[in-house]
Amino acid sequence: MTVHVLAADLGKWDESDRDALVLPFFADERPLRGAAGLADWRLCGRLSRLIRAGRAGGARGETVMMPPGRRLRFKRLVLFGLGESKGYDDARFREDAKRIRQVVADAGIKDYALQAPGRASGLIGARRALELWLELVKGDTTAADVTLIDDPAGQKDMAELLRHAR
Repeated sequence: MTVHVLAADLGKWDESDRDALVLPFFADERPLRGAAGLADWRLCGRLSRLIRAGRAGGARGETVMMPPGRRLRFKRLVLFGLGESKGYDDARFREDAKRIRQVVADAGIKDYALQAPGRASGLIGARRALELWLELVKGDTTAADVTLIDDPAGQKDMAELLRHAR
């Protein structure tokens, strides 16, 4: 399993070649933020329409897999509900990350891009999210490759930790 970093920039996503784009979001997070918001914008509000129609809402444990169409370079989108944002902490991050990894493995996804749970709302720092993720995958040689999506400041916070992890 390898960890990469990708800018929260649609132009960079167009250059990326990943099997899936994983978009965790909170039930009380409207409009969608971060990577989910960028994907929604690129998809002309398709994710927002799913939410308004009640087909996705961000409830804890909710998972929606869908094709991205031609507007995103990923083969599939996976939406993950995180529940309410209030009280989001390391323990919930660990639970959500385990669930994301399990669904990704069950779906046969070999590599994926993901904005770590809680990052879009700033509830988990970039470095802390990476620390928790690395702790979770430590020693797992079967894990899919992951590309963490983050802004430039978050990428800078993760850079040193990523150098040591390699």
